[in-house]
Amino acid sequence: MSDWQEYKIEEIALDSPNAMSTGPFGSAISSKFFQEVGVPVIRGGNLSTEVTDRMSDDGLVFVSPEKAEEFKRSVVRPGDLIFTCWGTINQVGLITDELKYSEYIISNKQMKLTPDPEKADSLFLYYLFSSPLKQAEIINNGIGAAVPGFNLGQLKSHIVYLPPVDEQKQIAAILNSFDRKIRHNHQINQTLEQIAQAIFKSWFVDFEPVKAKIEAKQNGQDPERAAMRAISGKSDEEIGQLSEKQRQQLTITAALFPDELENSELGEIPKGWKVKPLDKVADYLNGLALQKFPAEDGEESLPVIKIAQLKKGDSKDADRASKNIKPEYVINNGDVIFSWSGSLFIDIWCGGQGALNQHLFKVTSEEYPKWFYLYWTNYHLAEFQRIAADKAVTMGHIKRGHLSSAKCLVPDDKLINTLGAYISSLVDLSVERRLENDNLAKIRDSLLPKLLSGEIGDDVSAAGKEAVA
Repeated sequence: MSDWQEYKIEEIALDSPNAMSTGPFGSAISSKFFQEVGVPVIRGGNLSTEVTDRMSDDGLVFVSPEKAEEFKRSVVRPGDLIFTCWGTINQVGLITDELKYSEYIISNKQMKLTPDPEKADSLFLYYLFSSPLKQAEIINNGIGAAVPGFNLGQLKSHIVYLPPVDEQKQIAAILNSFDRKIRHNHQINQTLEQIAQAIFKSWFVDFEPVKAKIEAKQNGQDPERAAMRAISGKSDEEIGQLSEKQRQQLTITAALFPDELENSELGEIPKGWKVKPLDKVADYLNGLALQKFPAEDGEESLPVIKIAQLKKGDSKDADRASKNIKPEYVINNGDVIFSWSGSLFIDIWCGGQGALNQHLFKVTSEEYPKWFYLYWTNYHLAEFQRIAADKAVTMGHIKRGHLSSAKCLVPDDKLINTLGAYISSLVDLSVERRLENDNLAKIRDSLLPKLLSGEIGDDVSAAGKEAVA
């Protein structure tokens, strides 16, 4: 670290007006000025404490261009860093070229930094302020009691140690290689999940292949060919261009769907399919009040998986419980977990082994595959959320009776198993990528403090190649 130097943040800011500034005064940018289009405003919800999430365009609000002219000192562009002044003061954001807009306005609870590129690399600074050391430093030096604060004066006087800019860029590039892969996997997963959801809805909720067969029969056309079109989303010409193996598989799949409907308590459904309550399709095991199972000194323990951990997808900073609980209450990667209270949510857990807390169900079935009960539970989720929201209590929830009232369409086992191969493979691929992302994040997080402190700075390029490999 002989060539690393100590700086105050104000010393590495660009020598230009408003290189360091706060957002507009509160009343000047209040909600009464927000509109659906215009110049985007960044608020706390657009930032995160997660390293990979530098800034999100989701949930943006806007002000008119005329109003935005009043806030020139609060405009941020690619290369600018954003810090939260009040509340979650360890949030840090970075404006990049990958975002939807070329410029934004920060809110009244944020401040900005435009670094001098001759002294500091923006991405390096982002990783530096995202590191555990800096996160703890900001939190521990927060001002205020009820609401933590981190003001512009504190930011200006904040001390950092920086290597030469070229080395900063090398270090940032190593860390960024992990984040690029994580984001790429996340994008692929979003596509996989959308495809799986669409197939499930088409086949098992709307039963479009069955309806296509019925319509084709009525019109004197080939029902199997119609089902093949409905299943693949392709025209006859496009189906003809598939490989022989693909056409054969499509033909087999189409033949599994019936070509008639019959009456049921849900109205007309495919002939031979059954209507079952959700709690007969899967078992919903409620978690334990794990505060009653504390880990004794020296005893092996498990992270307690609560609603917050389920939503984040990891068990960082979780409470601990004794490992000596019944095995059915232990969560492992790949388990389907459903929060039935508060913020109702269902997901496949990929955050490592943990203990199932109360207000969560572990969902399993000896009769049906994972994707089947996952997507049927998810299908009813919106109704469950409505029921919970209508409860006149602080924390809305559903009861087991609501699981019994939620109905599912269940084909025969052969059809489920054959058709499920499509959806199951998509779900499995999604889980694999999520687990890979978890591993990549752990490697990045272990490297991050070492790279940023110069511990492995003698040969940054070699360290990066070894880490990525």
